[in-house]
Amino acid sequence: MPNWSPTPGAESGPRLIRLADPQAVAERVAALLLQEAQAIPHRPLGLATGRTMEPVYGALARRLDALPAREAEVVRRNWCSFNLDEYVGLGPADPRSFAAEMEVRLTAPLGLDPARVHLPDGLAADPQAAARRYGEAVAAAGGIGLQLLGLGLNGHVGFNEPPSGSDLPCRCLTLSAATRRQNAAAFGGDPAAVPELAITLGLREILAAERLLLVVTGAAKAEVLHRALQEPPSPSLPASWIQRHPAVTVIADQAALPQA
Repeated sequence: MPNWSPTPGAESGPRLIRLADPQAVAERVAALLLQEAQAIPHRPLGLATGRTMEPVYGALARRLDALPAREAEVVRRNWCSFNLDEYVGLGPADPRSFAAEMEVRLTAPLGLDPARVHLPDGLAADPQAAARRYGEAVAAAGGIGLQLLGLGLNGHVGFNEPPSGSDLPCRCLTLSAATRRQNAAAFGGDPAAVPELAITLGLREILAAERLLLVVTGAAKAEVLHRALQEPPSPSLPASWIQRHPAVTVIADQAALPQA
């Protein structure tokens, strides 16, 4: 695999940080999230779910607990976050929903007010209308400051499946077979049990964030990460649009980023 370099024609490339292993990645990402949450004033955090993010939230909880009580209380009082996505048909009472996952991994461990941790409404009678309202809520809150992103094996960010243009807004969409296979572990290993539809923030909202933080671990993601940073941006690889953002940091372990 060749060394990373900025995309031809881009003013600057992503800042690349290679760390030893997933736990080191989690600690670095948690430190950046806490730094952002402590900034006053600050725009909302954009959060993500998935296996890559699980140790991140554990590290974030430990860091918040280590703060002096007054500083930790300021973080809790000023917290505001918007998650990227949610399955249609699943609500907070379903342990397979992202709302339930965030309650277990973030809201409860950090002692946050649940009203300050926003996710799309997976139980809305009209998912498309719910998606529009969610996008409007992000805009009304001032847009995202730091947007945390994972990377799907087919190049999706959030649930923006290929093909996805850079100006697509928050919407309800059909998940690809590849994504349903990738997410099947939470559904007893059965891809058919993964909901077919999801609400996701679009590339429009993601690219409007002040800063993007792409977090990737594991050798299985190395090829798609390489493509996302090297190939010309295109709808067929939604993650590639981040090349056009002026403030991108990629934090990856050695397996996902063999050379830097």
